[in-house]
Amino acid sequence: MEEAKLREFVKENLYWIREPRHTVMDDHKIEMITEPVTDLWQRTYYGFRNDNAPVLQMKTSESYFSFVVKTEFESKHRFDQCGIVLYLDSDNWLKASIEFENEEFQRLGSVVTNHGYSDWATTDISASIKEMWYRLSRRESDYCMECSQDGVNFKQMRICHMWDGAEEISFGIYACSPEESSFRAVFTDMKMMECQWNAHK
Repeated sequence: MEEAKLREFVKENLYWIREPRHTVMDDHKIEMITEPVTDLWQRTYYGFRNDNAPVLQMKTSESYFSFVVKTEFESKHRFDQCGIVLYLDSDNWLKASIEFENEEFQRLGSVVTNHGYSDWATTDISASIKEMWYRLSRRESDYCMECSQDGVNFKQMRICHMWDGAEEISFGIYACSPEESSFRAVFTDMKMMECQWNAHK
């Protein structure tokens, strides 16, 4: 499919799960203003459960593809975050994002939740970084999450398996503020393409 048609497909097939009160959508960008005490997390480590973050996503049964989006964010409070998400239901989803920690560093990481239990894998990066590209790739029920600071050179964050992610899936973008805060997140250059995650040889 041509790139322009792919962009149109993405635009026409997006739908909200828990739409935030303040959003802006046009042909070039999507903006969200997060609301306090919104998050995605299930059980692990301290029993906490929260499933109220806004998610804007689309459905597909395509078994091999890549999805790319650029994020710009004004996060300033602990755990403020925005990025990509694959949300099947409350107990089965994955996400990749930058979570603000303090004025010195923030955490670039990913969460995979299978059958109601979340994990969290991170690396510390400078708090001065306020833009990041993400690429989610699918090979049947296996997934690869990558990040990039220029939209060209992507680095692997994680490879994982989704136990309930073998057929139709839903994926897209999200932003949230788990504590008493709010910030503006902007998403641009969102598109689908042929799978960029090559088969292992």
